[in-house]
Amino acid sequence: MDILSLVRPSVLNLKPYASAKDEFKDFKQDLIYLDANENPYENGWNRYPDPNQMDLKRKISKIKGISEKNILIGNGSDEILDMIFRVFCEPKDDNVLINKPTFGMYKVLASINNVLCKEVLLTVDFELDTTCILNTVDDKTKLIFVCAPNNPTGNLFKKEDILNLINNLNAMIVIDEAYIDFSDTPSWLNEVKNHNNLIVTQTLSKAYGMAGLRLGICYANEEVIEILKKIKMPYNVNILSQIKAISCLDHEAKIKNKIALIIENKNILKKKLEKITFVKKIYKSDTNFLLIKVDNANNRYKQLLSNGIVVRNRTNEPLCKNCLRITVGTEIEINELIKIFKKLDK
Repeated sequence: MDILSLVRPSVLNLKPYASAKDEFKDFKQDLIYLDANENPYENGWNRYPDPNQMDLKRKISKIKGISEKNILIGNGSDEILDMIFRVFCEPKDDNVLINKPTFGMYKVLASINNVLCKEVLLTVDFELDTTCILNTVDDKTKLIFVCAPNNPTGNLFKKEDILNLINNLNAMIVIDEAYIDFSDTPSWLNEVKNHNNLIVTQTLSKAYGMAGLRLGICYANEEVIEILKKIKMPYNVNILSQIKAISCLDHEAKIKNKIALIIENKNILKKKLEKITFVKKIYKSDTNFLLIKVDNANNRYKQLLSNGIVVRNRTNEPLCKNCLRITVGTEIEINELIKIFKKLDK
């Protein structure tokens, strides 16, 4: 696909800002640095961070098995998603498509960027309605957002359905894999080299336990990454986040053990919830949360809150009437939740 034809002309013609650390990249040498108007007195944080986060990219590249040239790091996935909007969507002219129910930030970002957001409902089984999607897009549709595993439903989508969109639409397909590390299904990262209209986003907030660091990751064709870098703020990821993330990623085995424990706790939670009579259905989940249907979501939400437990009430989302979304907590937190559920189940 001719990716450049999808990019806003103003972005294509943009000459990006070059920071001091872009012009002189080998700044780890023992030199006298008088180029960036920094405070010269060393305190550990007086220098600007690496604007390209190369040490962190190298670490992620090794873990994920994808070239550093195909990686862009943002201040959380929200920044990455916003950059994608600003590169591809002309305000008041282009549109995007989302599959509801899904992550609410896509629609918010569309509004922020003054871009029409088209909505297609998932099927009753929470699958992509590819026929409806193909009938809804037009020549102004630049982005199709697919959250997989999906939030709040927790499920993955059929690979053939997503490939159908990638292969048949003249648009960028953005697969949000915030929860992919909790799933046994392979990531779409392996397909980035095969499809230049595919963008995959991931995060260190969920499985990697770094939500407070605000680190999102974009994987795409090198040409797409270079275009996104044109509009990236020079120092969008601070030095503290970079250092701490690298330190955490050095302990990959520990992270994997925590992921396995969360999955184990999810299975325990599911079995305990199955014994609660007002829990009518527990949906399949490839994430670190469960979507459950109860008798009355509004009442049950208030009851849990009054007992010191906060969940998400998703009853107002399409296809989620009387549904609660419950994050998998520690064993102690799960036991406390079930104790309250049993107390209410009388």
